[in-house]
Amino acid sequence: MTREPTKTGNHPRKETDMASNAEGPADLRAWLTGCVAQYLRRPETEIDPTVRLADYGLDSVYALALCGDIETHLDMRLSETLVWDYPTVDELAAHLEELVAAQQPAGAR
Repeated sequence: MTREPTKTGNHPRKETDMASNAEGPADLRAWLTGCVAQYLRRPETEIDPTVRLADYGLDSVYALALCGDIETHLDMRLSETLVWDYPTVDELAAHLEELVAAQQPAGAR
């Protein structure tokens, strides 16, 4: 069975720019969990944020698609190896939170 990845930015959740909207760490983790669940065709409740995404069967095609979704969601360019460099939802969210914080003006932090 061949699974087709969704198009970048075609995620059913609301697309937002985290840098301009006050989306917090919990919101980002929830959004990432939703994306991963969609790609894996599993309920969000089955996604443990501490389990490696590859252990769930997330392959390189979906990892690149997820990276594209994240780029669209955050409006920033990211490394294509992002999902492999930060292999769990928790690690990925923590890294992305740091990137978002670094882009905000000093007074907005």
